[in-house]
Amino acid sequence: MANTAKKRIGILTGGGDCPGLNPAIRGCVYAAERYGYECVGLTDGWKGLVEGTTTPLNREITEYIIMKGGTILGTSRTNPVKVEDGVKKCLENFKKLDLHALVAMGGDDTLGVATKLYKDHKLNVIGVPKTMDNDLNVTDYTFGFDTSVTRAMEAAQSLLDTGASHHRIMVLEVMGRHAGWVALYTAIASAADFVCIPERTIDTSEMIRKLKESYARKRFALVVTSEAAELPAAGEDKMKHAVDQFGHRILKDRGMGEHISQFIEKQTGIETRFAVIGHMQRGGSPTLFDRMLATRVGIKAAELVHSGQFGMMSALVGNNIVGVPLENATGELKTVSKDWFDTMELMF
Repeated sequence: MANTAKKRIGILTGGGDCPGLNPAIRGCVYAAERYGYECVGLTDGWKGLVEGTTTPLNREITEYIIMKGGTILGTSRTNPVKVEDGVKKCLENFKKLDLHALVAMGGDDTLGVATKLYKDHKLNVIGVPKTMDNDLNVTDYTFGFDTSVTRAMEAAQSLLDTGASHHRIMVLEVMGRHAGWVALYTAIASAADFVCIPERTIDTSEMIRKLKESYARKRFALVVTSEAAELPAAGEDKMKHAVDQFGHRILKDRGMGEHISQFIEKQTGIETRFAVIGHMQRGGSPTLFDRMLATRVGIKAAELVHSGQFGMMSALVGNNIVGVPLENATGELKTVSKDWFDTMELMF
């Protein structure tokens, strides 16, 4: 009797969670089933493949997860390359679980591992770009970004209200491990008076001058800063940070917002308060844009599996979802480019 067992696709979500992961899982599952595949979820990112832990996935399980934040598969910052025999275990479990292909949803770190497994071991892997930081190359936007900036924008608007009421300078610290896209978009969208991003050294004299001018005109002001911005004048360069398995410093909820607010108050004599939106940016229901983008890249991932185009990543280019080489998307982050600096000068 012929073997009629369906080929299996494993799906994992790695790195920091963000709104849109569940819609991406759903899109991939729906498309995979249409092509005749069976899907299985690997729990907690690469840790799931290292340990061989799985959870069922099908159309019924994923039907209503499109409006839910986070990831039903769980996530972690586990790096198989840094785990003893981690890569070997991944390859062994890929076979034990009888997987035809693996769809890895994540940012630069998660997809960097996927790239290595494909290049070094020819593993049938497809990438799906996910990061609220919007810092992945060769895709115009990553899902999670629109929702996180929308959350931050709403927080900034609330700070404007209380800042105007109490005649204070308000500082909002937003996420962004290496890139300033979240801070930049939040600041522009919320009419902030100044923005601090890691790609550009903070001109402290210019910042203080602009804040004094703004305060003199309206008796309040708003600063938006990325958590990864640096302010040596406030002693930030002396701060010690722990690192994760990918070598990235672990950024805590209290950091640059507090340092910048203290510096501003000392330099201006104006009462200055700070707020950190932190992980509230990561959770909650995804926006329409992120639901649609995540669904589309999830569907494309299943299409790439079906056509045998492994070592590729589904990406948004213009308004089209296309396959691009994984190695082109990883290794070098997409940071705020100098052509944005003119816009910053104009807006702030």
